[in-house]
Amino acid sequence: MALNKTHIIKKIMSRNGFTGERSAETLEILLEIIKGTLASGEDVKISGFGRFCVKEKKERKGRNPATGEDLMLSPRKVVTFRCSGILRDRVNNG
Repeated sequence: MALNKTHIIKKIMSRNGFTGERSAETLEILLEIIKGTLASGEDVKISGFGRFCVKEKKERKGRNPATGEDLMLSPRKVVTFRCSGILRDRVNNG
């Protein structure tokens, strides 16, 4: 089962004693800060967790899988995530 916003809000409520409304607001504020920072082209580094990076993809050749037609994919930005060594160790060693 994937962890979704509702689960995160419930965990914030149980750990901090916040109301559901305050927990949801806290999560939304955090996500807006992260999204705004990434949209401005800056990386987001969370110590002990990892780094969200904005990478530039160049124009490249691609193919439509439905028709097999060749096409050019336009340049774009993508967000990548690289986990910290602490998180990697915790995931691998429980």
